[in-house]
Amino acid sequence: MLKPFVDRPRRLRRSALIRDMVHEVELNLSQLVQPYFLSTQNNPEAKETISEFSGVYRWGIDSLSREMESQIDRGLSRFLLFGSTDDKDATGSAAVSQNAKVAEAITKLKKRFGDASLLFSDICLCPYTNHGHCGIVRGESIENDASIDLLCRMALTHAEAGVDFVAPSDMMDGRVGAIRQILDQKQFSDVGILAYTAKYKSNYYGPFREALDSAPQKGDRSTYQMDYRNQREALRELQLDLAEGADLVMVKPALAYLDILSLFAKQSTVPVAAYSVSGEYQMVQLAAKAGIADVKSLALENLTAIRRAGADIILTYFAAEIAEKGWLR
Repeated sequence: MLKPFVDRPRRLRRSALIRDMVHEVELNLSQLVQPYFLSTQNNPEAKETISEFSGVYRWGIDSLSREMESQIDRGLSRFLLFGSTDDKDATGSAAVSQNAKVAEAITKLKKRFGDASLLFSDICLCPYTNHGHCGIVRGESIENDASIDLLCRMALTHAEAGVDFVAPSDMMDGRVGAIRQILDQKQFSDVGILAYTAKYKSNYYGPFREALDSAPQKGDRSTYQMDYRNQREALRELQLDLAEGADLVMVKPALAYLDILSLFAKQSTVPVAAYSVSGEYQMVQLAAKAGIADVKSLALENLTAIRRAGADIILTYFAAEIAEKGWLR
């Protein structure tokens, strides 16, 4: 005869009321950031589909403004803006133009929504260069320090437009400190920095690169993005970004790097973000299309796993759908 069980964990699983009372991880809209891509067209009403990126669009400024208004009304108020250009050149000069679409969008959106929205802007050269790299190419190498000069100018342009946080995603050494210094010198000490601290050279970025036409034309990004075989290196990057003044640190991608996320959560002195990237999003969409998973159930499980691993903030292409369909109610 079996001896009586001393502990029965199932007692705390026997009803929804009990499970909801004792659950350990909360997911809510205040933790989510929705990325948006700006159209390169001179059409403020643009809403362009992206063939390999289900339900994600390139937006004109006016159409995006209405989209954001709807999301703010639903409780989603944090957004990351990505720009691009059809006039690409070797140095990505369009990135630092006062007439760049991102700067124009920031100005108009902040004028309309003010503190009802929190705007992040991507700081990187790859959507603006004709070679698709995240920095200036000289010969066979990416010039770190020359690239930082342009990234600082780009960040300053966005700060002047009214952005709340700049988000350098380029992975050049020292760019966080350089951006912090120029922002402070120009009286933008309140503009925060979301640092892409551990951004891995990943195979999960495909749909994103189509959205911005930013794939490298030659070579790859292995000399500046992190090797996915490495863990200790991520801690080195964390220490550097914290020392350079990052306000938020981030791991990208998310699902395949939960170990890195967990390490950051234990060791970071600032909030930790995770970017659930385009490939992670599209895999859920394709699984649902194949009939092997439900979009809502799988998306929420993935995002909860990212929170459970230690993310305070999640950048996800599901944020708008979660708000629109009330998945967290």
